[in-house]
Amino acid sequence: MKRKSSLAVEVCAYSLESCIVADRAGADRVELCASPHDGGCTPSTGLVHAVLAATSLEVHVMLRPRGGDFCYDTFEKQTMLAEAVNLVQAGVHGLVVGALLPNGDLDIEFLFALRQLVGDIPLTCHRAIDVSRDPEQVIEQLIELNFQRILTSGQKNKALEGIENIAQMVVRAAGRIQIMAGSGVNPQNCRQFIDVGVDAIHTSARTVRDSAMYYRRPGISMGGLTEVSEFEIAVASEELIRATIQQVQLD
Repeated sequence: MKRKSSLAVEVCAYSLESCIVADRAGADRVELCASPHDGGCTPSTGLVHAVLAATSLEVHVMLRPRGGDFCYDTFEKQTMLAEAVNLVQAGVHGLVVGALLPNGDLDIEFLFALRQLVGDIPLTCHRAIDVSRDPEQVIEQLIELNFQRILTSGQKNKALEGIENIAQMVVRAAGRIQIMAGSGVNPQNCRQFIDVGVDAIHTSARTVRDSAMYYRRPGISMGGLTEVSEFEIAVASEELIRATIQQVQLD
């Protein structure tokens, strides 16, 4: 049975297994992504369908064609719009998206076109806001675009480093759009974000398990990053999700 709380716990998930774990732990929703080393990209349609079928969670899906910055060319925008249509038709509960112009301003024209295309489905602006030129202006523009939520680390690499900025964003939003703290949020520090008034907590609750492979040929890296182990599988930890939810329930 789902807990009752006005403050939501969202889990960043990259696999069906992690979504099932999040559901079992009592999370409110998942941000479903692919490509963790890119910071999250659009997952496959197969994964989306599998998660919708196997869980009772709200499934909000990352709409991002690649890693790197958030300034997209015409071809990437066409891809994102096509993906958005497919995801809405698949039955997702929301989309997670952001786009910037070369000068660091919000790409209002593209995001308006996306909003017109997908109708009233909830939209979350991801951490593109944290690398934008004027985050306060972006908040106002996202409200005008009828976004429901902003995921932010407070313009810092980790949310705890940006907690003062997050607090200012909460004040600026004034209940007109939800502010969700993410990046390094865990059971040990999540109370600090709750105390500054955020509407939601975003956590990966990340742990790793060893691959089942016991034959491991040396000297080859499929991803080209030798410092990243290809024999560690990242999954969400049910224990960490439950511990985060317990902190939220203290309210």
